[in-house]
Amino acid sequence: MRWAILQFPGSNCDQDCLHVLRNVLAQDAFYLWHKETDLQGAEAVVVPGGFSYGDYLRCGAIARFSPIMAAVKKAAADGMPVVGICNGFQVLCEAGLLPGALLRNRGLHFICETVNLRVESPASLFTRGCTTGQILRVPIAHGEGCYFADPQTLQELEWNGQVLFRYADNLGRVTPDANPNGSAHNIAGIRNLAGNVLGMMPHPERASEDALGSADGKVIFENIIEWFQPGALAALAKAAKAAQQSAAATAPMPA
Repeated sequence: MRWAILQFPGSNCDQDCLHVLRNVLAQDAFYLWHKETDLQGAEAVVVPGGFSYGDYLRCGAIARFSPIMAAVKKAAADGMPVVGICNGFQVLCEAGLLPGALLRNRGLHFICETVNLRVESPASLFTRGCTTGQILRVPIAHGEGCYFADPQTLQELEWNGQVLFRYADNLGRVTPDANPNGSAHNIAGIRNLAGNVLGMMPHPERASEDALGSADGKVIFENIIEWFQPGALAALAKAAKAAQQSAAATAPMPA
């Protein structure tokens, strides 16, 4: 696959993503500067972690206005896989590609540690090679990783199976003590309704080689690669359109 890795002023995990995709997984990966206006033939997009625009205003709030994001939004609407990691998750939420928002961590401290992620559903292109309840050991490094959404949005995420990862303990139990940042419902990663956009606070690219202490994060990239085949984007675009039509048909009428 041909992967575009976005670069904003302040991105600092772009090199990690490039290394994993190019050197570990033998993919055609390249950097894409935020001022570009097209994806240059990319078949998947990674919005990496870091501090886009210095995290001034709100994390990801300025990056959402970068020229490249218009192309990303169109590609996502057409079914292209898009992965937002840490600051990239924040950018996708600010851009409206994912619901909710990321707030300051509970305790207001920057957190850098390895956590347990429980896979909630294998029914996505990102987790298709996993099993329900599988534990992935993946590091986090963030100051504003507390996922928040209003009660109705949280309920819809649960109903639609859009929560892909939760913070859990070593036994896979979802408990308050296993939640490092105060995220609602212990949410660590979600997908969009169509199923082709993933946002997650933990860093799978930092857990993609055994030398780093865990290679569990590599499975997320491998699942996308194994899913991809000629005609896959067209099929996902059709599914995305159907999901959007279904959501529109079941939306409550305005008062």
